[in-house]
Amino acid sequence: MEIKAADVMKLRHATNAGMMDCKKALQEAEGDFDKAVDIIRKRGLIVASKRADREAKEGCVLAHAEGKKGVLVSLNCETDFVAKNENFINFTKQILDTAFENMPADKDALLALQIGGRSIADQISEQTGVIGEKLELAYYGKIEAEATIAYIHPGNKLATVIGFNKDADTQVKKDIAMQAAAMAPIAVDKNDVPQEVIAHELEIGRDKAREEGKPENMLDKIAEGRLNKFYQESTLLNQAFVKDAKQTIKAYLASQDKDLTVTGFIRFTLND
Repeated sequence: MEIKAADVMKLRHATNAGMMDCKKALQEAEGDFDKAVDIIRKRGLIVASKRADREAKEGCVLAHAEGKKGVLVSLNCETDFVAKNENFINFTKQILDTAFENMPADKDALLALQIGGRSIADQISEQTGVIGEKLELAYYGKIEAEATIAYIHPGNKLATVIGFNKDADTQVKKDIAMQAAAMAPIAVDKNDVPQEVIAHELEIGRDKAREEGKPENMLDKIAEGRLNKFYQESTLLNQAFVKDAKQTIKAYLASQDKDLTVTGFIRFTLND
């Protein structure tokens, strides 16, 4: 049967599939538009399954914060070429906007949400078929706090969202978001570091001291000293401020407002 160009364009607009794929789907569906959409979607799922063992190390990392909430998502793909594609970035933005609007509990809940009447999980599978690369939602995180800010590093490969106990000057909040991006802290403060991490660092400290020939009765004390250095390097509030290494982030915040502090953060990068 003859397939009209207008129908091909309509299907292409609905699925983002290639022109020839749309024409073939319509021919197979004997002109039934809904059936053709299903064919395109099923082919997308088949391609997604075939590429499941591929690594998706490139992608687009975006974040958004406004008022008392913020979200961060990373949609991953196989090549930098796709990651820089405008349609791919816009698709990531749609996922980000949906996450911000709904604040789902976790990544699975986000994948179940719908954009334009179809779940995000299905649309990712469909786009895998259209693009020909494995796509996956690699990360989703959210922050809820009295004040928030998001930072996206140029290139869309690294982003952070910071939560504060109260609002502050935008530049001050941005300084903290950029600090977290640059210095990759693992926790807000000492008390937030998991006990297993502390135990591991103490063990490393003792082993290093022992290798250096330090007396056994001094190992614990030396390990504690090295743990304090770890806190200074790896907890946000105790890190040296990148704009002024003479003061910590905690001191910088106190200089702006004695009661101001960070309550939480999320950070994701494709380079980890």
